[in-house]
Amino acid sequence: MADARVTLPIEGMTCGACALTVQKRLLAEPGVKEAAVNYATAKSTVTIDDRETSVAALVTAVRDAGYDCAKTSLSFGVEGLHYASGTSRLERELKGLTGVLSAAANQATERVRVDYIPGLITARAIESVVRGAGFKIAEQLAEEDPAERERLRIRGEVRRLAWKFVVAAVATVATMIGSMPLMSQESTKGSDLFGLLMRPLNGFLQGMLPALYQLDSDVLRLALLTLTLPVVVWCGRQFYVAAWSGLKHRSADMNTLIAVGTGAGFLYSAVATVIPTLFRDIGLAADVYFESVCAIIALILLGRLLEARAKGRTSEAIRQLLELRPKTATVQRQGHDMEIPIERVEVGDTVIVRPGEILPVDGVVTAGESTVSEAMLTGEPMPVDKKPGDQVVGGTLNGRGTLGFEARAVGKDTVLAQIVRLVEEAQGTKAPAQRLADRVAGVFVPIVIAIAIASFVVWYVIGPAPEVVFATVAMVTVLVIACPCALGLATPTAIMVGTGRGAELGVLIRGGETLETVQRIDTLVFDKTGTITEGKPAVTHVLGSQRSDGSVVGATELLRLAAAVESRSEHPLAAAIVDAAAKKEIEIPPVERFIAMEGRGARGIVGKYLVEVISMRHAEERSLDLGDLGTQADRHVLSGRSPVVVVVNDTVQGLVLIADAIKPSAKPAIARLKSLGFELYVLSGDSKVSTGLVAKEIGIDRVIAEVDPRDKADEIKRLQQDGRTVGMIGDGLNDAAALAQADVGFAIGTGTDVAIEASDLTMMRGDLTAVVTAIELSRRTVRTIKGNLFFAFLYNSLGIPLAAGVLFPLTGLLLSPVFASAAMSLSSLSVVGNSLRLRRFTPSTVA
Repeated sequence: MADARVTLPIEGMTCGACALTVQKRLLAEPGVKEAAVNYATAKSTVTIDDRETSVAALVTAVRDAGYDCAKTSLSFGVEGLHYASGTSRLERELKGLTGVLSAAANQATERVRVDYIPGLITARAIESVVRGAGFKIAEQLAEEDPAERERLRIRGEVRRLAWKFVVAAVATVATMIGSMPLMSQESTKGSDLFGLLMRPLNGFLQGMLPALYQLDSDVLRLALLTLTLPVVVWCGRQFYVAAWSGLKHRSADMNTLIAVGTGAGFLYSAVATVIPTLFRDIGLAADVYFESVCAIIALILLGRLLEARAKGRTSEAIRQLLELRPKTATVQRQGHDMEIPIERVEVGDTVIVRPGEILPVDGVVTAGESTVSEAMLTGEPMPVDKKPGDQVVGGTLNGRGTLGFEARAVGKDTVLAQIVRLVEEAQGTKAPAQRLADRVAGVFVPIVIAIAIASFVVWYVIGPAPEVVFATVAMVTVLVIACPCALGLATPTAIMVGTGRGAELGVLIRGGETLETVQRIDTLVFDKTGTITEGKPAVTHVLGSQRSDGSVVGATELLRLAAAVESRSEHPLAAAIVDAAAKKEIEIPPVERFIAMEGRGARGIVGKYLVEVISMRHAEERSLDLGDLGTQADRHVLSGRSPVVVVVNDTVQGLVLIADAIKPSAKPAIARLKSLGFELYVLSGDSKVSTGLVAKEIGIDRVIAEVDPRDKADEIKRLQQDGRTVGMIGDGLNDAAALAQADVGFAIGTGTDVAIEASDLTMMRGDLTAVVTAIELSRRTVRTIKGNLFFAFLYNSLGIPLAAGVLFPLTGLLLSPVFASAAMSLSSLSVVGNSLRLRRFTPSTVA
């Protein structure tokens, strides 16, 4: 058994401190090698040695920390279970599946119930285990739709918070109106900023509702207590339950601050209402703060509601990727077309895709021709022609033709599934910049509680009368205004939106550490063949010789004769000539008596002519008269093209010039990278002349040529030893070692052939402007992370002292707990909103 990576959905986290508590507990579990908990995604990515621990043990660890893992239950009928000798073997086999928490088989009802962690197991795996135990499932199990599951989870959270906020908001308005008659009676109401702002409203209500002001103050207090009670018990229940759970597990988080702050205000007011003489006997005012308690809880719930909706948008890219996969597929089985769930498609099936349909899985076209839009995976807007023998990718959109293809990759092996997995893993990582925030979050709540207690003590000693009430207000304000949530959201929300936007643009980013490393790159090294160039020879020019009458042999006729001979050859240059003829729709005639002349060319009879397609060297060996074509050939050789001589009946008729064409995107991409200040190199195994010509044409001055593929990594290492931070751009085929050696490896290819796991950054299209996109997006994302962290630290650095009353000696005003709760909610929302701006990122190459 090897190391396994599992992703657990965590429930109950409300701030970055919660995530840190879960992470520490998971890391303490035997067999856990790495653990990263992401507050923004509510997920934990854990690498375990499955010989020492299990998913069930991880779930237990999460629960020990005071939180829980989301789980799903599946119940299904099993034929013949009633007559089985026992169910223990079936239950044991099911429990052995990674992700299964429990399994119970009931012989009386012939049903099995399985509790499992969503996303870690499939219905097909459960079916396979049941069949392996000798049973048959009575009904077909439906696979869980992860996109739908996530959508329902977010919708449920938003709906729950919305209802709680509405109740709390209505109670806040009612308690504020009800508390107005008490304001003139109570000694401290109006000493804070909120009380001052309420004074004009008090006068207005006194004229509008005179009967309210005639009620007995004790009756008003009891009414306010009655209105506030459901807000505390139901709307704010989550804060108090989480705080109590944290206390039992010796941890403190955002809920602790809210619970202590609002709890202190509510208990003080409740005692002042029920036993007012207790305060009066010791010389204290029996003031009540029910409206502040309701307002604080309402504003915090509003912040959580808006935050939940905003966080839902940060993972929009993942949901859009998941929704690319259709729910069903049409396959040919036993001579008939049948529509089946996509999970039932197997490798080797013939899949039929009609015009306008989305391809369900990856495969190779076996019948039909069409165009397929791969924009949703690669970011490339132009449709790609598909014919028999071409690869197709699931999640792409078929054009006007009908395609039949053989399924080659299904389920988690498809390109789309790999992209989703990579983006999810990237969103679960932490950038190095988050480490400071994590360290602060780990001690944040205890420090805030200490400051709150210190504020109470100081104002109790030196504050205005009644001192205990004033000191309590200051303490509650400090507890409410402090916000570790902003610190916890600063990095993960930016990474989520940045990596998601990258996936939309065809750029897959490995994680937060990659994003930060990109910022330090000063040198970019490009592989030549397949990266700067197209990677396959193509005809660039066809030059006919001059006849005795002054006319020139036609290019079409020359290409027709050359293609006829080369159609029987296996040489790479021969394929380029045949492809050129096919693109020009030239009818290629048959060839007879074909002979391949190794190292020299090929020849055959085409019609009544002896046609030879030979190398320049062989033409010179035979002393064939090239005329002015010799001079032209020399000029093209200096430009990096390879000339092929076409000879008809021992007379040179022309040249076909072949080259590995430079990608159209190379020049603008290189120009942009140079403007960004990078030092650029071309690394190739080809000759210095040909590599230098390509480098010069695209604007790169530094060349490392004639390097064996096995030595490319050494060249990268040599640049690193010179103090450079190196990014390597290659196709991942013969330069995998160099990509791994580089500080950041950029694998560039197409949606069908790129090795997604090969590098730190993966470009899903062969366009070199994708490198510019990757670098600009990485820089923008890291700037957003730094901006978020700066704001989060600045907010708490300024907000907590203001709440503690440092400006009271100068202004005579104390910040209200109500305003403090509003500021706390807005601080988290501002961080998420700043991260969401990355959704509008547009690379300069597009702009």
